[in-house]
Amino acid sequence: MTASDPVRPSGWLTEHDVFLFSEGTLYRAYERLGCHLGRAFGEDGAHFAVWAPGAERVAVIGSFDGWSDAAARPLRPVGKSGLWETFVPGVRRGDRYKFRVHSRYRGYRVDKTDPYGFFHEVPPATASVAWDLTHEWGDGAWMSERAHRQRLDAPMSVYEVHLGSWRRDGTRTLGYREIAARLAEYVAANGFTHVELLPITEHPYYGSWGYQTTGMFAPTSRYGTPQDLMYLIDVLHRTGIGVILDWVPAHFPSDEHGVVYFDGTHLYEHADPRQGSHPDWGTRIYNYNVGGVLSYLISSALFWLDRYHVDGLRIDAVASMLYLDYSRRDGEWVANRFGGKENLEAIEFLRRLNTAVHEHVPGAVTIAEESTAWPLVSRPVYVGGLGFDLKWDMGWMHDTLEVMALDPVHRKFHHHRLTFRQMYAYNEHFVLALSHDEVVHGKRSLLGKTTGDAWRRFADLRLLFGYMWALPGKKLLFMGGEFGQWREWDHESELDWPLLDFPAHDGIRRWIADLNALYRAEPSMHRLEMAPEGFRWIDCHDADHSVLSLLRLGGQDDAPIAAVCNFTPVPRRGYRVGVPIAGTWIELLNSDATAYGGSGLGNLGEVEARPEPAHGLPFSLDLTLPPLAAIFLRPLEVEES
Repeated sequence: MTASDPVRPSGWLTEHDVFLFSEGTLYRAYERLGCHLGRAFGEDGAHFAVWAPGAERVAVIGSFDGWSDAAARPLRPVGKSGLWETFVPGVRRGDRYKFRVHSRYRGYRVDKTDPYGFFHEVPPATASVAWDLTHEWGDGAWMSERAHRQRLDAPMSVYEVHLGSWRRDGTRTLGYREIAARLAEYVAANGFTHVELLPITEHPYYGSWGYQTTGMFAPTSRYGTPQDLMYLIDVLHRTGIGVILDWVPAHFPSDEHGVVYFDGTHLYEHADPRQGSHPDWGTRIYNYNVGGVLSYLISSALFWLDRYHVDGLRIDAVASMLYLDYSRRDGEWVANRFGGKENLEAIEFLRRLNTAVHEHVPGAVTIAEESTAWPLVSRPVYVGGLGFDLKWDMGWMHDTLEVMALDPVHRKFHHHRLTFRQMYAYNEHFVLALSHDEVVHGKRSLLGKTTGDAWRRFADLRLLFGYMWALPGKKLLFMGGEFGQWREWDHESELDWPLLDFPAHDGIRRWIADLNALYRAEPSMHRLEMAPEGFRWIDCHDADHSVLSLLRLGGQDDAPIAAVCNFTPVPRRGYRVGVPIAGTWIELLNSDATAYGGSGLGNLGEVEARPEPAHGLPFSLDLTLPPLAAIFLRPLEVEES
């Protein structure tokens, strides 16, 4: 609703709204609840509605009446639904407000932030702000093409960003508008297709990085207004870059002004701490068995897709939602009705969430951060899946980083950890993710995880990225990794941008940009990356030399791409690799090229495939493998046909 829409004097919430909300299917509840500027009874003002079934009285207080308890505007109950509403004349855009809730239990009284508020004060202040969501969008071209750009057979390379620490002006964080052009230009220049924003929903504690949110319908005001965020997304879209929002329906903080103990009852959360308290983060867990909670959460998901043109949601901490015993010892959890540890209500919620997103916002994607072997996470609900489009491949991440942390002399003993991923690569639609979680809390930066002298460390990082881009699956890289930041990520300071003045660091950035260009330009690198027929090992058994070779395959008319990775610092000359096509193969990329900071060893741009079978293929290449490097090759005749 915009400021020009009328509020019906007879009451905004209809019986149908109440019914849908109560059963958990009012999927755009943000259009009814919260604060909506408008006109009624011949006066301008705002309609307020809130869910508080445990209250005996609810009023709205705010800056428009001097925060006076005597002037508090009471809301009227909507039947016995637990919903309350009123119209307050004189409320204007920018006015601050809260709901004053008097519970019918134990004399509990509290002032609450609006759970459906579109805008809140800058923390640590906690009032909601009356606001509209008008914006003149200029991203029509992107929106019309989005569904095609986000298909499973389209390239997706995601740059993960924490807005408060990507760029700063001294110690001052930049606003949404200030960062827009810089971020769009940088992401486009380095070939990423999408930006993923760590949660920008309002959160009281900056150090939570947004993962402990109290404003499921409000962008954090630390960086500006709702329209400022819309501007940022608009700029990214007009630059051809998609936007994924990290979204957190798994838990919420216990700050008193939030939804915890909202009306003197455990309204949003489970009452039993064995179900309602999260042992890892000290937060509260939503009760997915309550219709009002389902309407609230699914409405939040659709809200960001609807009103902010967000292109996808990455759902945080899915594993903690699926298992009742997650991070709990015996006796600390409650079994489901069948005696098992599966959270049946959370499973149903996730299925309803994904169904609603795909039904109401075609072309939008949902991505699960799920770290277990739960089956069918990224398969449709109608075949028994959870309905996500994609899932992070946490197993690949752990295995690969542990191998890369080894001295190269020991890698041959762990060769199987580099190849094991292909045993399950098509069980799900995977994203290969090197996220923020891998470069904090003493885990060291990606560059810091490598071993040896500086040259070897940089070569190893280029090799890691080459191996990552060679494998099938969407890509995600957290900011700073693309130029080899030495120190761990610190949310209180910006990235170490001066490092780009050093050739070794800028060489890594160039390598990432060229990997992204290859991934996007060559159909065989993405067209069948979710299908087994798009991949073939050339040789995955050469543990003695710590070398992997593979083929990426597309359609019948697409040129195959060969990738060879040498995980040791030993150059290997005359290394024989089977290929399916005769003639000249051009060396498309070589991470040891001097432009990236390497030694310049390679194949002089091309190599001839001889009619000598190898590795079950009719032709073969005699290659020079640079040290700690990845090379990519392509047959020339297919390129010219």
